[in-house]
Amino acid sequence: MDILYFNDECNYRLRDKRLLRRWLREVARREGGYQIEQVNYVFCSAERHRAMNIEFLGHDYFTDIITFDDSRLNEGYIAGDIFIDVETVADNARIYGTTARREMLRVIVHGVLHLCGQKDKTPRAERQMHAKEDRYLVLLDEMRAQETTH
Repeated sequence: MDILYFNDECNYRLRDKRLLRRWLREVARREGGYQIEQVNYVFCSAERHRAMNIEFLGHDYFTDIITFDDSRLNEGYIAGDIFIDVETVADNARIYGTTARREMLRVIVHGVLHLCGQKDKTPRAERQMHAKEDRYLVLLDEMRAQETTH
């Protein structure tokens, strides 16, 4: 079981990778007792991400995340490739009045929640997704605080 991070047409530097791996494993466990088999995060440019959005989803617009789901939830495993547009994430952070780092963490957990089966296409499902993101960001803060006190 592994979580890997890659860059594609960008130079994004993700900090605290070891802590984030522990956090995402805990999110998967809490969401349904899932184990992470293989999740690849690919941080990319807006143009690369938009091209993928057009090619694979038929959507000609910028978005912050595209998740390709290979999970086997019935067997207890999540897996997939999560592509994140670092430029759109930074733009959204300014729009939502948060830091680029915090917005990136929200998008990172958003991808794992999708792999765990959480949808966000209806207003109700979108509210549920957002509430879970908030809850898991608090969990990450708690894990980080616990790490610094030990």
